[in-house]
Amino acid sequence: MMRADFLMGLTIGALLLIAGAHAQQPAPPPAPPPPPDYGAPITIEQAKTAAAAAIGEATKSGWHMAIAIVDPGGYLVYFERIDGTQNASVRLAESKARTSALFRYSSKVFSDQFAAGNTGFMSFPDEVRPIASEGGMPIVVNGKLIGAIGASGGTGAQDGVAAMAGANAVR
Repeated sequence: MMRADFLMGLTIGALLLIAGAHAQQPAPPPAPPPPPDYGAPITIEQAKTAAAAAIGEATKSGWHMAIAIVDPGGYLVYFERIDGTQNASVRLAESKARTSALFRYSSKVFSDQFAAGNTGFMSFPDEVRPIASEGGMPIVVNGKLIGAIGASGGTGAQDGVAAMAGANAVR
């Protein structure tokens, strides 16, 4: 009888340890919110407003940047650059904007994924391959993605600040 009680106690103790171990496992991170639906394409006036805000942020901070605004399909609507901006930034700004429009997320999402070792998106076809570099932001108005902005010429964080200023100017 004592042996049965002992075995029962061991069994219950083991079950409590297993349950406790399971309870201590960290919960998986919450799923990101769904991306916004596509809306009517950005107007030229909205594109100019976004670019002016991004250029203003860059100029205020002394950054030489290229700013590209695309429609929901990733097609260029408006482009501007500050004198002295490196030539590579022209294509990079447009690529960042296209990435944000086509995937409906900030291009920083891909930068973060790449840094974490997830490179699967690098196998996407050239015409839709995202750029893994901060500085592309969706432009969302009334919950709908109307286009995106890309900024290039500074550090990734600086490009992100300029792009965010542009996207926020249209909201």
